[in-house]
Amino acid sequence: MINKLSATLISTLLCANLSGCNTVTEPVNVDSRYETYIQVGQAFKHTHFNNIQGTPITLNPNKNKLVILFATWCSDSQRTLKELQASSLLHDSSVQIIAIGREENSTTLSKFNIDYQLPFDLVADPDRAIYKQYANKGVPRLILLDKHNNVVKTLIGEQANILDQVIW
Repeated sequence: MINKLSATLISTLLCANLSGCNTVTEPVNVDSRYETYIQVGQAFKHTHFNNIQGTPITLNPNKNKLVILFATWCSDSQRTLKELQASSLLHDSSVQIIAIGREENSTTLSKFNIDYQLPFDLVADPDRAIYKQYANKGVPRLILLDKHNNVVKTLIGEQANILDQVIW
């Protein structure tokens, strides 16, 4: 019994560390495990997407943007999206929000959105084609872009109240 329990515990801990989505109560000290492949001042590489309904969307040249790279199964992503729902950012007409589901397809994101009712575009990224352009691991990732689609700030949202740091 002890051996089975130990194996389960070790397996759980290993999987949690490999997932890139760890629940943390203390502020996160980002270490070398998390690599960000786009830096402040660089242009965001994607300006056109198709949302989960198949509708083409474009980054709005008249707005600041908040791009969220997330996963539906990730508790940190879920918390961040709930915090976003309660924030004034949703009502800020000067900000465009797009959430990109890492390793998610349109069907999964549609089912997820039944519960969350997110009032912004969701984009499926089933094979990490978008995500791997910006990071090696860790969700949620928040990327703040200016009106010219240049990076203002990148954040790893593995802590509560990460939206407090969303300032252009």
